[in-house]
Amino acid sequence: MSIDLARITSIVESLIFVSEKPLSFRKIRAILDGVPAKDLQTVVEELVARCRAENRGMILEEVAEGWQFRTPPENQEWIKMLVEYKPMRLSRASLETLAIIAYRQPTTKTDVETVRGVDSTSAVAKLLELGLLKILGRKEIPGRPFVYGTTPEFLEVFNLASLNDLPSLKEIEDLDPGEIEAFTEKLADAAGANVEPTAEGEPPAPELDALEQAAEPDAPNPESRIPNPETDPSDEPEPPNPKSRTPNPESEPSDEPETPNPESRIPNPDESDA
Repeated sequence: MSIDLARITSIVESLIFVSEKPLSFRKIRAILDGVPAKDLQTVVEELVARCRAENRGMILEEVAEGWQFRTPPENQEWIKMLVEYKPMRLSRASLETLAIIAYRQPTTKTDVETVRGVDSTSAVAKLLELGLLKILGRKEIPGRPFVYGTTPEFLEVFNLASLNDLPSLKEIEDLDPGEIEAFTEKLADAAGANVEPTAEGEPPAPELDALEQAAEPDAPNPESRIPNPETDPSDEPEPPNPKSRTPNPESEPSDEPETPNPESRIPNPDESDA
């Protein structure tokens, strides 16, 4: 593809602007097929630098493994006067649960409760409802518990380009309660104005069992089951049995001898009146 660098920059800026979700570099390359990857990388880096240097009302950030235009944090006070924005409210229990799963994923609810020392059912249900967690499958141990992980929405809300950008941390199993609170605060700080920590208890959330049943990736669909022709009734009509079909006397010949019609009988000359 023969396009000058200035034109490529304009196209990339438009693509990122209209994308509802962070636009991955892979997607940009697929759209601008034929443009060398190094040229596209240069374009993105120049856009990032230009937004920062020119003190513009939008900045370009890498978040959730893609690129997205965002408003500068220092402008939020004025933006709130125009747009009503409600940050995601998360209790301390939810933040702790989310942080543990983010660092240990894939992991089970039991593993989270081992670290926290308390039941985490309500917190997990709330995080599933908010779309910050997802079910990855089941762990092949007795009981086959569900295994959880974070979603792309988690990265977007907490301003993370990838899971590699999580605050550095030593082995989570070795943390004491004070350290757990410390790294939970780090995670909340990364979210900025997107998340508002609350001191309140966990708000009512849907039953965890119902959420797990709805989101389980390997749940069988009874409508998609392959029918068994030997045991399952068929909705198709059975083919007719030619031996049991009632014949149509007007269009089909009969095997029985026809009854003679007296009016059409050939007369006998000995019986003539002449």
